[in-house]
Amino acid sequence: MKSFEKMQIVNPNAAGIDVGSRSHFVAIGQDENQIREFNVYQSGLCALVAYLQENKIRSVALESTGSYWQSLFMILQGNGFEVLLVQGTQTKNLKAKTDVKDAQWIQKLHSLGLLRGSFLPSETTLQIRTLHRHRSSLIEQSSSFVNKMQKALRLMNFRLDVVISDITGVSGIRVIEMILSGETSGEKLAEYCDKRVKKSKEEIADALQGKINNEYLHELSDCYDIYRLIQDKIKNTDTRIDQVLKNQTREIVLSEDIELVKKQNKGKNQPKFDVQKYSLKLFGVDLFAIESVCSGTVTSFLAEIGTDIYKFKTSKQFVNWLRLAPNNKISGGKVLSSRTPKGKNKFALTLRNAANTIERKKEGYLVMFFKRISFKKGRGAAITATARKIAVIIWNMIVKKQHYIPINTDQYIQEMKNKKTIQIKKMIKKYGIETTSLSIP
Repeated sequence: MKSFEKMQIVNPNAAGIDVGSRSHFVAIGQDENQIREFNVYQSGLCALVAYLQENKIRSVALESTGSYWQSLFMILQGNGFEVLLVQGTQTKNLKAKTDVKDAQWIQKLHSLGLLRGSFLPSETTLQIRTLHRHRSSLIEQSSSFVNKMQKALRLMNFRLDVVISDITGVSGIRVIEMILSGETSGEKLAEYCDKRVKKSKEEIADALQGKINNEYLHELSDCYDIYRLIQDKIKNTDTRIDQVLKNQTREIVLSEDIELVKKQNKGKNQPKFDVQKYSLKLFGVDLFAIESVCSGTVTSFLAEIGTDIYKFKTSKQFVNWLRLAPNNKISGGKVLSSRTPKGKNKFALTLRNAANTIERKKEGYLVMFFKRISFKKGRGAAITATARKIAVIIWNMIVKKQHYIPINTDQYIQEMKNKKTIQIKKMIKKYGIETTSLSIP
Protein backbone atom coordinates (compact mmCIF):
# COMPACT_ATOMS: atom_id res chain seq x y z
CA MET A 1 0.00 0.00 0.00
CA LYS A 2 1.28 3.44 -0.90
CA SER A 3 2.19 5.72 2.00
CA PHE A 4 -0.53 8.18 2.96
CA GLU A 5 0.34 11.85 2.65
CA LYS A 6 -1.84 14.42 4.36
CA MET A 7 -2.73 17.54 2.36
CA GLN A 8 -1.02 20.55 3.89
CA ILE A 9 -2.40 24.06 4.29
CA VAL A 10 -0.62 26.17 1.69
CA ASN A 11 -2.43 29.49 2.26
CA PRO A 12 -3.14 29.77 6.01
CA ASN A 13 -4.60 33.30 5.89
CA ALA A 14 -6.97 32.72 2.98
CA ALA A 15 -10.58 33.66 2.32
CA GLY A 16 -13.13 32.45 -0.20
CA ILE A 17 -15.88 34.65 -1.64
CA ASP A 18 -19.04 33.51 -3.38
CA VAL A 19 -19.84 36.41 -5.72
CA GLY A 20 -23.49 37.27 -6.30
CA SER A 21 -25.59 39.92 -8.02
CA ARG A 22 -27.09 41.25 -4.77
CA SER A 23 -24.68 40.12 -2.05
CA HIS A 24 -21.30 38.47 -1.51
CA PHE A 25 -20.70 35.64 0.99
CA VAL A 26 -17.24 35.66 2.59
CA ALA A 27 -15.70 32.64 4.32
CA ILE A 28 -12.46 33.04 6.31
CA GLY A 29 -12.71 29.51 7.73
CA GLN A 30 -14.95 26.45 7.91
CA ASP A 31 -16.86 27.35 11.10
CA GLU A 32 -20.33 28.87 11.01
CA ASN A 33 -19.20 32.05 12.78
CA GLN A 34 -16.48 32.57 10.13
CA ILE A 35 -18.93 33.29 7.31
CA ARG A 36 -20.51 36.69 6.68
CA GLU A 37 -22.71 38.27 4.03
CA PHE A 38 -22.08 41.74 2.57
CA ASN A 39 -24.19 43.77 0.15
CA VAL A 40 -22.88 44.90 -3.24
CA TYR A 41 -23.01 48.65 -2.55
CA GLN A 42 -19.83 50.65 -2.02
CA SER A 43 -20.44 50.70 1.74
CA GLY A 44 -20.79 46.91 1.73
CA LEU A 45 -17.55 46.44 -0.23
CA CYS A 46 -15.69 48.74 2.19
CA ALA A 47 -17.10 46.76 5.14
CA LEU A 48 -15.98 43.52 3.44
CA VAL A 49 -12.42 44.86 3.08
CA ALA A 50 -12.38 45.98 6.72
CA TYR A 51 -13.60 42.53 7.83
CA LEU A 52 -10.79 40.80 5.94
CA GLN A 53 -8.19 43.21 7.33
CA GLU A 54 -9.43 42.67 10.90
CA ASN A 55 -8.96 38.92 10.50
CA LYS A 56 -5.48 39.36 8.92
CA ILE A 57 -6.47 37.78 5.62
CA ARG A 58 -3.75 38.06 2.97
CA SER A 59 -5.05 36.03 0.02
CA VAL A 60 -8.59 35.96 -1.39
CA ALA A 61 -10.12 33.64 -3.99
CA LEU A 62 -13.32 34.53 -5.81
CA GLU A 63 -15.26 33.03 -8.69
CA SER A 64 -15.53 34.92 -11.99
CA THR A 65 -19.33 35.20 -11.99
CA GLY A 66 -20.51 37.31 -14.93
CA SER A 67 -19.32 40.89 -14.48
CA TYR A 68 -20.27 41.04 -10.78
CA TRP A 69 -16.74 40.23 -9.63
CA GLN A 70 -15.03 43.23 -11.25
CA SER A 71 -15.87 45.96 -8.69
CA LEU A 72 -15.02 43.62 -5.82
CA PHE A 73 -11.78 42.54 -7.49
CA MET A 74 -10.63 46.13 -8.03
CA ILE A 75 -11.27 47.23 -4.43
CA LEU A 76 -9.57 44.13 -3.00
CA GLN A 77 -6.54 44.56 -5.24
CA GLY A 78 -6.40 48.27 -4.41
CA ASN A 79 -6.21 47.44 -0.69
CA GLY A 80 -3.19 45.19 -1.11
CA PHE A 81 -4.80 41.74 -1.05
CA GLU A 82 -3.49 38.92 -3.20
CA VAL A 83 -6.59 38.19 -5.29
CA LEU A 84 -7.09 34.93 -7.17
CA LEU A 85 -9.81 34.97 -9.81
CA VAL A 86 -10.88 31.41 -10.64
CA GLN A 87 -13.24 29.83 -13.15
CA GLY A 88 -16.40 28.07 -12.07
CA THR A 89 -15.11 24.75 -13.42
CA GLN A 90 -12.47 24.72 -10.66
CA THR A 91 -14.91 25.37 -7.82
CA LYS A 92 -17.72 22.94 -8.63
CA ASN A 93 -19.32 21.78 -5.39
CA LEU A 94 -21.40 18.74 -4.49
CA LYS A 95 -25.20 18.59 -4.52
CA ALA A 96 -27.41 20.76 -2.29
CA LYS A 97 -25.24 23.77 -2.95
CA THR A 98 -25.89 27.08 -1.22
CA ASP A 99 -24.09 30.43 -1.22
CA VAL A 100 -22.65 29.64 2.22
CA LYS A 101 -21.39 26.21 1.15
CA ASP A 102 -19.89 27.68 -2.03
CA ALA A 103 -17.95 30.26 -0.03
CA GLN A 104 -16.71 27.54 2.36
CA TRP A 105 -15.70 25.30 -0.53
CA ILE A 106 -13.78 28.06 -2.32
CA GLN A 107 -11.99 28.95 0.95
CA LYS A 108 -11.07 25.31 1.55
CA LEU A 109 -9.71 24.75 -1.95
CA HIS A 110 -7.75 28.01 -1.81
CA SER A 111 -6.23 27.25 1.60
CA LEU A 112 -5.02 23.88 0.24
CA GLY A 113 -3.52 25.56 -2.84
CA LEU A 114 -5.77 23.72 -5.29
CA LEU A 115 -6.93 26.75 -7.29
CA ARG A 116 -5.29 28.36 -10.32
CA GLY A 117 -5.77 32.03 -11.09
CA SER A 118 -7.22 33.19 -14.40
CA PHE A 119 -5.30 35.31 -16.89
CA LEU A 120 -5.82 39.01 -16.17
CA PRO A 121 -4.61 41.72 -18.55
CA SER A 122 -2.69 44.85 -17.61
CA GLU A 123 -4.47 48.17 -17.13
CA THR A 124 -3.63 49.44 -20.65
CA THR A 125 -4.74 46.18 -22.28
CA LEU A 126 -7.92 46.32 -20.21
CA GLN A 127 -8.65 49.83 -21.54
CA ILE A 128 -8.26 48.64 -25.14
CA ARG A 129 -10.30 45.50 -24.39
CA THR A 130 -13.21 47.50 -22.96
CA LEU A 131 -13.26 49.86 -25.95
CA HIS A 132 -12.82 47.06 -28.52
CA ARG A 133 -15.63 44.95 -27.04
CA HIS A 134 -17.85 48.03 -27.01
CA ARG A 135 -16.94 48.56 -30.67
CA SER A 136 -17.84 44.95 -31.50
CA SER A 137 -21.18 45.40 -29.75
CA LEU A 138 -21.87 48.54 -31.80
CA ILE A 139 -21.08 46.64 -35.03
CA GLU A 140 -23.57 43.90 -34.06
CA GLN A 141 -26.25 46.51 -33.36
CA SER A 142 -25.46 48.23 -36.65
CA SER A 143 -25.90 44.93 -38.53
CA SER A 144 -29.27 44.45 -36.85
CA PHE A 145 -30.55 47.81 -38.11
CA VAL A 146 -29.15 47.16 -41.60
CA ASN A 147 -31.26 43.99 -41.70
CA LYS A 148 -34.33 45.99 -40.63
CA MET A 149 -33.65 48.57 -43.35
CA GLN A 150 -33.35 45.77 -45.89
CA LYS A 151 -36.65 44.27 -44.71
CA ALA A 152 -38.48 47.62 -44.94
CA LEU A 153 -37.16 48.14 -48.49
CA ARG A 154 -38.17 44.62 -49.48
CA LEU A 155 -41.71 45.08 -48.12
CA MET A 156 -42.05 48.20 -50.30
CA ASN A 157 -40.61 46.13 -53.20
CA PHE A 158 -37.46 48.21 -53.56
CA ARG A 159 -35.18 45.21 -54.21
CA LEU A 160 -31.94 47.04 -53.58
CA ASP A 161 -30.46 43.90 -51.98
CA VAL A 162 -30.78 42.00 -55.29
CA VAL A 163 -28.80 44.43 -57.44
CA ILE A 164 -26.27 45.61 -54.81
CA SER A 165 -24.38 43.26 -52.49
CA ASP A 166 -24.05 45.86 -49.70
CA ILE A 167 -26.93 48.29 -49.23
CA THR A 168 -24.80 50.44 -46.89
CA GLY A 169 -22.18 51.10 -49.56
CA VAL A 170 -21.92 54.41 -51.42
CA SER A 171 -24.57 53.50 -54.02
CA GLY A 172 -26.91 51.91 -51.48
CA ILE A 173 -26.84 54.91 -49.14
CA ARG A 174 -27.56 57.29 -52.04
CA VAL A 175 -30.58 55.25 -53.14
CA ILE A 176 -31.93 54.94 -49.57
CA GLU A 177 -31.65 58.70 -49.03
CA MET A 178 -33.52 59.36 -52.28
CA ILE A 179 -36.29 56.91 -51.32
CA LEU A 180 -36.60 58.67 -47.95
CA SER A 181 -36.92 61.99 -49.79
CA GLY A 182 -39.94 60.57 -51.67
CA GLU A 183 -38.42 59.38 -54.96
CA THR A 184 -40.17 56.28 -56.36
CA SER A 185 -39.08 56.22 -60.02
CA GLY A 186 -36.83 53.24 -60.72
CA GLU A 187 -35.09 55.03 -63.61
CA LYS A 188 -34.16 58.03 -61.46
CA LEU A 189 -33.05 55.86 -58.52
CA ALA A 190 -30.84 53.81 -60.87
CA GLU A 191 -28.92 56.98 -61.78
CA TYR A 192 -27.59 57.18 -58.22
CA CYS A 193 -25.90 53.77 -58.49
CA ASP A 194 -22.20 53.75 -59.24
CA LYS A 195 -21.15 52.69 -62.73
CA ARG A 196 -19.09 49.86 -61.19
CA VAL A 197 -22.28 48.03 -60.16
CA LYS A 198 -22.35 44.86 -62.27
CA LYS A 199 -26.09 44.88 -63.01
CA SER A 200 -27.29 46.86 -66.02
CA LYS A 201 -29.11 50.18 -65.58
CA GLU A 202 -32.30 48.60 -66.95
CA GLU A 203 -32.24 45.76 -64.39
CA ILE A 204 -31.44 48.17 -61.54
CA ALA A 205 -34.32 50.44 -62.57
CA ASP A 206 -36.66 47.44 -62.71
CA ALA A 207 -35.54 46.26 -59.25
CA LEU A 208 -36.04 49.73 -57.71
CA GLN A 209 -39.56 50.28 -59.05
CA GLY A 210 -41.32 50.02 -55.69
CA LYS A 211 -44.41 51.37 -53.96
CA ILE A 212 -44.19 53.69 -50.96
CA ASN A 213 -45.88 52.59 -47.73
CA ASN A 214 -45.90 55.31 -45.05
CA GLU A 215 -45.45 52.90 -42.11
CA TYR A 216 -42.56 51.03 -43.72
CA LEU A 217 -41.04 54.34 -44.85
CA HIS A 218 -41.17 55.58 -41.24
CA GLU A 219 -39.47 52.38 -40.08
CA LEU A 220 -36.80 52.76 -42.79
CA SER A 221 -36.18 56.38 -41.76
CA ASP A 222 -35.76 55.51 -38.06
CA CYS A 223 -33.47 52.55 -38.78
CA TYR A 224 -31.37 54.63 -41.16
CA ASP A 225 -30.95 57.42 -38.57
CA ILE A 226 -29.96 54.92 -35.88
CA TYR A 227 -27.54 53.22 -38.29
CA ARG A 228 -25.80 56.54 -39.03
CA LEU A 229 -25.67 57.34 -35.31
CA ILE A 230 -24.05 53.97 -34.53
CA GLN A 231 -21.52 54.49 -37.33
CA ASP A 232 -20.55 57.83 -35.74
CA LYS A 233 -20.14 56.10 -32.36
CA ILE A 234 -17.90 53.46 -33.96
CA LYS A 235 -15.71 56.23 -35.37
CA ASN A 236 -15.54 57.87 -31.92
CA THR A 237 -14.55 54.54 -30.35
CA ASP A 238 -11.84 54.06 -33.00
CA THR A 239 -10.50 57.50 -32.09
CA ARG A 240 -10.37 56.53 -28.39
CA ILE A 241 -8.55 53.25 -29.15
CA ASP A 242 -6.15 55.13 -31.42
CA GLN A 243 -5.38 57.58 -28.60
CA VAL A 244 -4.74 54.79 -26.05
CA LEU A 245 -2.35 53.02 -28.45
CA LYS A 246 -0.65 56.30 -29.30
CA ASN A 247 0.00 56.99 -25.60
CA GLN A 248 1.24 53.44 -25.08
CA THR A 249 3.75 53.58 -27.97
CA ARG A 250 4.76 57.26 -27.80
CA GLU A 251 8.20 56.65 -26.24
CA ILE A 252 9.02 53.42 -28.11
CA VAL A 253 11.75 53.74 -30.76
CA LEU A 254 12.47 50.79 -33.07
CA SER A 255 16.10 49.67 -33.15
CA GLU A 256 15.90 48.45 -36.76
CA ASP A 257 13.98 49.26 -39.92
CA ILE A 258 11.53 46.52 -40.84
CA GLU A 259 9.94 46.29 -44.26
CA LEU A 260 6.20 46.07 -43.70
CA VAL A 261 3.89 43.76 -45.61
CA LYS A 262 1.27 45.82 -47.42
CA LYS A 263 -2.28 44.55 -47.17
CA GLN A 264 -5.51 46.15 -48.28
CA ASN A 265 -7.72 47.12 -45.35
CA LYS A 266 -10.75 45.30 -46.74
CA GLY A 267 -14.06 45.25 -44.92
CA LYS A 268 -16.13 48.22 -43.83
CA ASN A 269 -15.85 47.17 -40.16
CA GLN A 270 -12.05 47.09 -40.11
CA PRO A 271 -10.39 49.67 -37.79
CA LYS A 272 -9.43 52.87 -39.58
CA PHE A 273 -6.34 53.64 -37.46
CA ASP A 274 -2.87 52.26 -38.25
CA VAL A 275 -2.87 49.02 -36.25
CA GLN A 276 0.19 47.73 -38.12
CA LYS A 277 2.34 50.65 -36.97
CA TYR A 278 1.29 50.29 -33.32
CA SER A 279 1.80 46.50 -33.22
CA LEU A 280 5.23 46.91 -34.83
CA LYS A 281 6.24 49.41 -32.14
CA LEU A 282 4.94 47.24 -29.31
CA PHE A 283 6.42 43.91 -30.43
CA GLY A 284 9.16 44.72 -32.95
CA VAL A 285 7.73 42.31 -35.56
CA ASP A 286 5.20 42.64 -38.36
CA LEU A 287 2.22 40.41 -37.52
CA PHE A 288 0.65 41.33 -40.88
CA ALA A 289 3.23 39.06 -42.55
CA ILE A 290 1.11 36.06 -41.49
CA GLU A 291 -1.40 34.89 -44.10
CA SER A 292 -5.02 35.96 -43.42
CA VAL A 293 -4.01 38.20 -40.48
CA CYS A 294 -5.58 41.64 -40.96
CA SER A 295 -6.27 44.80 -38.98
CA GLY A 296 -9.22 43.21 -37.19
CA THR A 297 -7.13 40.21 -36.11
CA VAL A 298 -4.30 42.32 -34.70
CA THR A 299 -6.70 44.75 -32.99
CA SER A 300 -8.42 41.81 -31.30
CA PHE A 301 -5.01 40.52 -30.18
CA LEU A 302 -4.07 43.91 -28.71
CA ALA A 303 -7.42 44.06 -26.90
CA GLU A 304 -7.53 40.53 -25.49
CA ILE A 305 -3.82 39.85 -24.76
CA GLY A 306 -1.51 42.63 -25.92
CA THR A 307 1.86 42.91 -24.18
CA ASP A 308 0.70 40.39 -21.55
CA ILE A 309 1.59 37.58 -23.97
CA TYR A 310 4.94 37.42 -22.18
CA LYS A 311 3.11 35.89 -19.19
CA PHE A 312 2.82 32.68 -21.21
CA LYS A 313 6.19 30.96 -20.86
CA THR A 314 5.63 28.58 -23.77
CA SER A 315 3.50 28.51 -26.91
CA LYS A 316 1.79 25.43 -25.47
CA GLN A 317 0.55 27.44 -22.49
CA PHE A 318 -0.68 30.12 -24.88
CA VAL A 319 -2.73 27.77 -27.09
CA ASN A 320 -4.05 25.96 -24.00
CA TRP A 321 -5.36 29.26 -22.65
CA LEU A 322 -6.96 29.94 -26.04
CA ARG A 323 -8.58 26.47 -25.84
CA LEU A 324 -7.15 25.53 -29.22
CA ALA A 325 -5.00 22.62 -27.99
CA PRO A 326 -6.40 19.06 -28.04
CA ASN A 327 -7.81 17.94 -24.69
CA ASN A 328 -6.59 14.34 -24.81
CA LYS A 329 -8.51 11.89 -22.61
CA ILE A 330 -6.44 8.72 -22.23
CA SER A 331 -7.51 5.51 -20.51
CA GLY A 332 -5.71 2.17 -20.69
CA GLY A 333 -3.11 3.63 -23.01
CA LYS A 334 -5.75 4.60 -25.59
CA VAL A 335 -6.81 8.09 -26.59
CA LEU A 336 -10.57 8.17 -26.01
CA SER A 337 -11.07 11.76 -27.10
CA SER A 338 -8.94 14.65 -28.31
CA ARG A 339 -11.54 17.36 -28.81
CA THR A 340 -10.62 20.89 -27.83
CA PRO A 341 -12.08 21.89 -24.44
CA LYS A 342 -15.32 23.85 -24.29
CA GLY A 343 -15.21 27.53 -23.46
CA LYS A 344 -15.37 30.97 -25.03
CA ASN A 345 -12.26 32.93 -25.88
CA LYS A 346 -12.76 36.00 -28.04
CA PHE A 347 -9.30 35.98 -29.59
CA ALA A 348 -9.62 32.25 -30.36
CA LEU A 349 -12.83 33.08 -32.24
CA THR A 350 -10.94 35.77 -34.17
CA LEU A 351 -8.24 33.24 -35.09
CA ARG A 352 -10.89 30.74 -36.23
CA ASN A 353 -12.42 33.41 -38.46
CA ALA A 354 -8.98 34.15 -39.91
CA ALA A 355 -8.38 30.43 -40.51
CA ASN A 356 -11.80 30.06 -42.12
CA THR A 357 -10.90 32.62 -44.80
CA ILE A 358 -7.40 31.31 -45.50
CA GLU A 359 -8.39 28.90 -48.27
CA ARG A 360 -9.35 31.90 -50.41
CA LYS A 361 -5.63 32.53 -50.80
CA LYS A 362 -4.02 30.98 -53.85
CA GLU A 363 -0.78 29.89 -52.20
CA GLY A 364 1.14 30.00 -48.96
CA TYR A 365 2.34 27.74 -46.17
CA LEU A 366 -0.84 28.05 -44.08
CA VAL A 367 -3.01 27.53 -47.18
CA MET A 368 -1.29 24.21 -47.89
CA PHE A 369 -1.50 23.26 -44.21
CA PHE A 370 -5.24 24.04 -44.13
CA LYS A 371 -5.94 22.00 -47.28
CA ARG A 372 -3.95 19.00 -45.99
CA ILE A 373 -5.80 18.89 -42.65
CA SER A 374 -9.15 19.56 -44.34
CA PHE A 375 -8.65 16.61 -46.71
CA LYS A 376 -7.56 14.36 -43.85
CA LYS A 377 -9.95 15.30 -41.00
CA GLY A 378 -12.55 17.69 -42.39
CA ARG A 379 -13.04 21.43 -42.54
CA GLY A 380 -13.89 21.92 -38.85
CA ALA A 381 -10.68 20.27 -37.67
CA ALA A 382 -8.70 22.23 -40.28
CA ILE A 383 -10.05 25.55 -38.97
CA THR A 384 -9.09 24.68 -35.38
CA ALA A 385 -5.65 23.35 -36.37
CA THR A 386 -4.88 26.39 -38.53
CA ALA A 387 -6.07 28.77 -35.79
CA ARG A 388 -3.73 26.99 -33.38
CA LYS A 389 -0.90 27.22 -35.92
CA ILE A 390 -1.43 31.00 -36.28
CA ALA A 391 -1.43 31.38 -32.47
CA VAL A 392 1.91 29.53 -32.22
CA ILE A 393 3.39 31.69 -35.00
CA ILE A 394 2.26 34.86 -33.20
CA TRP A 395 3.81 33.68 -29.91
CA ASN A 396 7.11 32.75 -31.59
CA MET A 397 7.25 36.06 -33.45
CA ILE A 398 6.65 38.21 -30.36
CA VAL A 399 8.33 36.28 -27.54
CA LYS A 400 11.28 34.85 -29.51
CA LYS A 401 11.53 37.85 -31.87
CA GLN A 402 11.41 35.58 -34.91
CA HIS A 403 10.29 37.19 -38.15
CA TYR A 404 7.74 35.12 -40.07
CA ILE A 405 9.38 33.60 -43.14
CA PRO A 406 7.01 30.94 -44.53
CA ILE A 407 8.40 28.06 -46.54
CA ASN A 408 7.45 27.84 -50.22
CA THR A 409 5.49 25.08 -51.94
CA ASP A 410 8.53 22.99 -52.94
CA GLN A 411 9.94 23.10 -49.40
CA TYR A 412 6.57 22.12 -47.94
CA ILE A 413 6.21 19.14 -50.30
CA GLN A 414 9.75 17.99 -49.46
CA GLU A 415 9.00 18.33 -45.75
CA MET A 416 5.89 16.17 -46.12
CA LYS A 417 7.90 13.57 -48.09
CA ASN A 418 10.49 13.39 -45.32
CA LYS A 419 7.80 12.89 -42.67
CA LYS A 420 6.12 10.14 -44.71
CA THR A 421 9.47 8.43 -45.24
CA ILE A 422 10.09 8.35 -41.49
CA GLN A 423 6.58 6.96 -40.88
CA ILE A 424 7.05 4.21 -43.48
CA LYS A 425 10.43 3.21 -42.00
CA LYS A 426 8.87 2.94 -38.54
CA MET A 427 6.05 0.74 -39.87
CA ILE A 428 8.52 -1.52 -41.68
CA LYS A 429 10.50 -1.91 -38.46
CA LYS A 430 7.37 -2.41 -36.34
CA TYR A 431 5.96 -5.24 -38.48
CA GLY A 432 9.35 -6.82 -39.24
CA ILE A 433 9.05 -6.44 -43.00
CA GLU A 434 12.19 -7.17 -44.98
CA THR A 435 12.97 -4.59 -47.63
CA THR A 436 13.81 -7.35 -50.10
CA SER A 437 10.20 -8.58 -49.95
CA LEU A 438 8.88 -5.21 -51.08
CA SER A 439 8.23 -5.44 -54.80
CA ILE A 440 8.50 -1.79 -55.80
CA PRO A 441 8.45 -1.31 -59.62
